[in-house]
Amino acid sequence: MDSALTEISEFIQAIPPMDLLPSNIIEQVVKEISICYVRRGQSLPPEGIVAANLYILRKGALSYVTENNELLGKYSEGDICTAFCLNNDDKTKVTSDEDTLLYSINYHNFHQLVSEYPDVLAFFQQTSEQRLNKKMLQVNEDAILNSSLLNSSIAHLCHDPVVSVSPDTSIQQAAILMTEQGFSCLVIVQNDQLLGIVTDKDIRRRCVAQGLGIEQPVSAIMTDDMATIDIKSTAYDALMMMTQKHIHHLPVTAYSQLKGMVTVTDLMNNEGQNAINITSITHKAKSVDELIEISSMIPKLQIRMAKLGTTADHVGKSISAITMAFTIRLIEMAEKLLGPPPVPYAWLAAGSQGRQEQFAHSDQDNALIISNEMQPQHGYWFKDLATFVSDGLAACGFIYCPGNVMATNPQWCQTQKKWSQYFAQWINTPDPKALMHCSTFFDLITVYGESSLLEQVRVKMLKKTQSSTLFIAHLSRNALNLRPPLGFFRDFVLIQDGENKATLDLKHNGIAPIVDLARIYALSEGISSVNTIERLKQAAGTPSLTKASAANLIDAYEFLSMLRMMHQANKLQKGQQPNNYLSPKDISKLEREHLKDAFKVIKTLQDSRQSTY
Repeated sequence: MDSALTEISEFIQAIPPMDLLPSNIIEQVVKEISICYVRRGQSLPPEGIVAANLYILRKGALSYVTENNELLGKYSEGDICTAFCLNNDDKTKVTSDEDTLLYSINYHNFHQLVSEYPDVLAFFQQTSEQRLNKKMLQVNEDAILNSSLLNSSIAHLCHDPVVSVSPDTSIQQAAILMTEQGFSCLVIVQNDQLLGIVTDKDIRRRCVAQGLGIEQPVSAIMTDDMATIDIKSTAYDALMMMTQKHIHHLPVTAYSQLKGMVTVTDLMNNEGQNAINITSITHKAKSVDELIEISSMIPKLQIRMAKLGTTADHVGKSISAITMAFTIRLIEMAEKLLGPPPVPYAWLAAGSQGRQEQFAHSDQDNALIISNEMQPQHGYWFKDLATFVSDGLAACGFIYCPGNVMATNPQWCQTQKKWSQYFAQWINTPDPKALMHCSTFFDLITVYGESSLLEQVRVKMLKKTQSSTLFIAHLSRNALNLRPPLGFFRDFVLIQDGENKATLDLKHNGIAPIVDLARIYALSEGISSVNTIERLKQAAGTPSLTKASAANLIDAYEFLSMLRMMHQANKLQKGQQPNNYLSPKDISKLEREHLKDAFKVIKTLQDSRQSTY
């Protein structure tokens, strides 16, 4: 092979998916290449070429547009233009932005040469959505092989049999039975109905410490509103429930019948040193200083999980669960310092923590919703609570919210009635400020306290959003302000100067548009979930979103989140501050192709939303 062909061969073999082909096939592909030139302003295919061809750009730039000249994408050096591979009737067109040198290959001949390489053929035969789906299927398979709480079934972790007793069993008899069996809890059952649970802690705190006679029935000290979990759930579901309810024993049921018991220890033994251990020691911390020391493990956990191939969804949920544990422990410390709350309340998390999509040491977004029984003099107690918890979170690395969306802000420390008024006002008068608040406060969850306070407000809010087409229209228009950069090419250089020069903002150009779309679908359909993937799954098949579009958006969201997670893990490992600004030089050319596929998916759904409103 002469030097010119060698140079072409090296160029071709560096381009995905050609890099999957062996050298002997590359040599045959190179022999099929014709070199052609296209002047600036001219359209493809070049004059005289009528066969189905694919084009590889050696130098120059092309624009891929609709018949109405709407830009769909751009090609630059090293990109493969497949618009003319199959002689389809697509009314799109490709024009040259500058004088361009192309390598032209007859698609029929190319197909024969690579017929034994299905992964290469698939790149040319599949749509953007299909390529992205294939990529994410592989990522999820890898995550399953690396096994985690997210993939571990409760059925594999819970232990059976569970020792149960009747409610009239004496406390002494229950204690003797627990000692003989070596168990730390008993389930109270009557006529096959689960009535409650009693733990060794209950015997200490509710019997011995209170001077209650040991001959009293065990029902006197049992927890009767106990939580249970279905045997079909995952170990991660158990972790979230235990963390939120601050419990260590969780009865497992099948069709409402007791089947086993899972404990924090079971989860810890399954996972080793990870999120479970961190949440466990967080609950035992005696001071803010101890919490600060524990918080140093969070970045290490994110690095470890990312390197193990854990999905971004699982990492986000794990970090969010840890943040929840920190918040709960700080609230408990505050209540011990300040005394019991004067009226019922709930501590709320918003933003990425509310959606369970948080990464290491994000800024804090929180609020307080207080019972309508609140009196003016109670305000000091809640102000002190908010200050203690927010300061504690900041000391642990969860920085104060730059937009002051925190419980320390009197605006976001309000009664249930006031929160209902907020939501009604935002929905009825969707001005720019209201729409800004929507992106934060429509993603609230209860971290601690009376969850019914928020849920009652949410039910009313969702009824309003379902019937308010004007609000949804404004929310849709506002969400379309964040557009994926379909016009990028060459080095993806979107940010032209400053600290993040020559980088792509993964959060605002890719992830945030999907989060916004998912929120709109949920509010339109009355879906109470706030997690982005859950919103898309539940909206799938509704008038707002087809099942296929939901699947495509989930693939795009997971891929972009994976890139962001790996980017931040690499930053953390180097001792740098994590951010969302990805340099194209840090990812492979194949990943850049998948990035384009993800952006195309977002644009398609945004265009659909725009045409609807």
